[in-house]
Amino acid sequence: MIKRTEKKLVVGLEIGTSKIITLIGEILPDSMINIIGIGNCQSRGMEKGSITNLDLVVTCIQQAIDQAELMANCRISSLYLAISGKYIQYQNEIGMVPIVEEVTLEDLENVVHIAKSVKVCDEHRILHVIPQEYSIDNQDGIKYPVGLSGVRMQAKVHIITCHNDMVKNVVKAVERCGITVDKLIFSGLASSYAVITEDERELGVCVVDIGGGTMDMTIYTAGALRHSKVIPYAGHTVTRDISYAFNIPILDAEFIKIQYGCAFRAMVNKEEQLEIPSMGGRPTRNLQRQNLVEVIEARYSELLHLINDEILRLQDQLRKNGITHHLSAGIILTGGASKIEGILNNAQKVFNNQVRIGYPINISDLTDYIKGPCYSTAVGLLQYGKEIRFHGEKKLEKNPFFSAFLRKIRNWIRKDGHFIMLLL
Repeated sequence: MIKRTEKKLVVGLEIGTSKIITLIGEILPDSMINIIGIGNCQSRGMEKGSITNLDLVVTCIQQAIDQAELMANCRISSLYLAISGKYIQYQNEIGMVPIVEEVTLEDLENVVHIAKSVKVCDEHRILHVIPQEYSIDNQDGIKYPVGLSGVRMQAKVHIITCHNDMVKNVVKAVERCGITVDKLIFSGLASSYAVITEDERELGVCVVDIGGGTMDMTIYTAGALRHSKVIPYAGHTVTRDISYAFNIPILDAEFIKIQYGCAFRAMVNKEEQLEIPSMGGRPTRNLQRQNLVEVIEARYSELLHLINDEILRLQDQLRKNGITHHLSAGIILTGGASKIEGILNNAQKVFNNQVRIGYPINISDLTDYIKGPCYSTAVGLLQYGKEIRFHGEKKLEKNPFFSAFLRKIRNWIRKDGHFIMLLL
């Protein structure tokens, strides 16, 4: 992955609408990741996850790569790449196989293969095939069926796909920098790897990565990914509203949003004022901050309602199938556009559920520079890459419960009358 053999290193690249980030992480002996290289560049040539100017994107990627390489003192040859956009789609499918005596690893492979051997949207390719649960005969909710007996086994899987052209373009941009893409990973999936715990996956949680051009959703219940969605509206929509409402340039509107923005009007002093620029070289003007916040709050509320509508739609769909669906761990907001003041107050009013901001976790020596939610996707890429390095892609995606299973059998087991320790 990186031309530096004495260390186990992993690289993640996020090409977003607002920013391009490269992270280089060292996998430590205790499986933690230590960030040793950071590259950050303002994104140009991207819109809602799609490339609109290839040359500009290549230039930005190269700049972010160069910064990270310089900081880590190494050369990057390949990396894990996040991908998002309106052409990301998902579907839940079912596969079924007969059981001869008891379930084997080969049966596990076969049932997942059958589940994913379905027709996907035209011109789409599969990014991820993630098992949700297995059932044997009349027993449902099985997480790891190997060794169990029965007549037939069924697997439910979550499939995430992306349009071929979108994949080709984003991979081409990276390869023009002389770097190979090891694996494409849905940005929403990567973010969830960075910010949620196993307990939250079990209880039920919705992760929303609010970026500049898109909002990426992932919903987990009973430890499995049940739903994913890309909504092509996000932080830049708020910026455009500010620009139109007060007749100021987009760049100034973005600056004002970051410096003075708030997503909950009740938190702002009615008397507070700020100075804003005008178009065409006209003199600056004074603006009541509350007027600015009214515009921001209305748009954030609309964005959050889009998320809530998707959650309610999924709940209704599952209810019709006789499945109880609860988000007992609440909603986690992450991504650059989640940093705005007052977003938690707004979100709690919309979702009527507990809400928190998702910050990257399980990273050693995480510097203040990348502790923020805007780095969740990039950190998640490193976590995902680490799992592949340790367990392999087949075990990571085809059986997300494999790691938990290994932990459970790190015990004494009986064999031929003797106890042996499995050193895993």
